[in-house]
Amino acid sequence: MHRQAGYRPVVIAAAMDRPDRKQARPDMRVLVVYSHPVETSFSAAMHAEVVHSLRAAGHEVDDCDLYAEGFNPVLSREERLGYHAIPSNQIPVQDYVHRLQRAEALVLCFPTWCFGLPAMLKGYFDRVFLPGVSFDMSDPQHVKPALTHLRRIAAVVTYGRPRWTAFMMGDPPRKVVTRYLRMLTGGRARVDYYAHYHMNVATREQLDRFKRRVSRAMARLD
Repeated sequence: MHRQAGYRPVVIAAAMDRPDRKQARPDMRVLVVYSHPVETSFSAAMHAEVVHSLRAAGHEVDDCDLYAEGFNPVLSREERLGYHAIPSNQIPVQDYVHRLQRAEALVLCFPTWCFGLPAMLKGYFDRVFLPGVSFDMSDPQHVKPALTHLRRIAAVVTYGRPRWTAFMMGDPPRKVVTRYLRMLTGGRARVDYYAHYHMNVATREQLDRFKRRVSRAMARLD
């Protein structure tokens, strides 16, 4: 884990960050999935900036704050037993499934803990990315992607350790986003991964620079 609490967010709203809507592609329905329990963290500031920039660009944003919504990340015994029973497997998380299926773009915002996804976000994937939702297992020998409606995937991620340490560990969060999630779209979605490593020693200048970079990227998402 890494130090994040106490960051004071500053919303970036410079003119240079605003996209030219005349040249941009049609607005998208964007599902933002955010996972962090502390409202004063840098992740919280980045989440606010992501949502602000996307909405300012004209996108329709469905802001899914897993902690604020009280999402239960625990896959129950009953859910596991009925995991392959389509469509009844969707009933416990029907609203989250609908929101995912409605989206044209998926943006994730989360910290890296123990070189992996936060348990809350991992539970979201376990319970919502189901057979019949994210992939088609009607032919178990040839599993097919089912998130082909997603045009774009992006992630804004922080790490406590330097990048070389994450590299030595295989950087699982990066692979989940850039490989696994893209695979579920049949390779159709363009994927961007914005990572800030070594948060434990990051300066305010470095954090603000990263924030501006992400703000510009979200404003230009197409």
